[in-house]
Amino acid sequence: MPSEPEAANTGLERLLFFSDAVFAIAITLLALDLRLPAQGGALNDSALALALLAAWPKYLSFAVSFLVVGLFWSGHHRRFSRLQGFDRRLIWLNLLLLMGVAFIPFPTAVLSEYGNRTATIFYALSIAAVGGLSAGVYAYARRLGYLKPAGRAWAGSLGVPGVFLLSAGVALWNADLAKLTWLLTLPLILAAG
Repeated sequence: MPSEPEAANTGLERLLFFSDAVFAIAITLLALDLRLPAQGGALNDSALALALLAAWPKYLSFAVSFLVVGLFWSGHHRRFSRLQGFDRRLIWLNLLLLMGVAFIPFPTAVLSEYGNRTATIFYALSIAAVGGLSAGVYAYARRLGYLKPAGRAWAGSLGVPGVFLLSAGVALWNADLAKLTWLLTLPLILAAG
């Protein structure tokens, strides 16, 4: 029978492996939306080139979501690598976060298909909610002493949801401008690297 520290380490490893798997599956599911529109018959070179070019909103949505999910994973990995313990509540909070991450392919598909104000707001609020859940998991782990604070990690965990909440407000006025505000996450992505 394993000792208590071994059992705790095994439980923590299982929590991390499961979390990593959900992030990996969510990122993989993003690529499933990358399909050519249904065409009748075979496409010649120019028709195929035009169809590939017409799918640019799907490529862009994929890239944005891939980077955002990657940013969430990077933060989760960085924080949970310093995790010194956990309880049942932290497991459930983490599970809620993972549910949000697994949901991201759906708003991504909506955004790539419609790209209008409603799709932009839905996407932005979905990403902000996942970012809020991520910050909540982090705050809970810190508050109970399972995770020691590290520099500006708290500010970074609020950066992504802040950018996407801002973009949801901007989308009420202009959906294209709202999407441009997502570029404000680039410094966060570069800092996480």
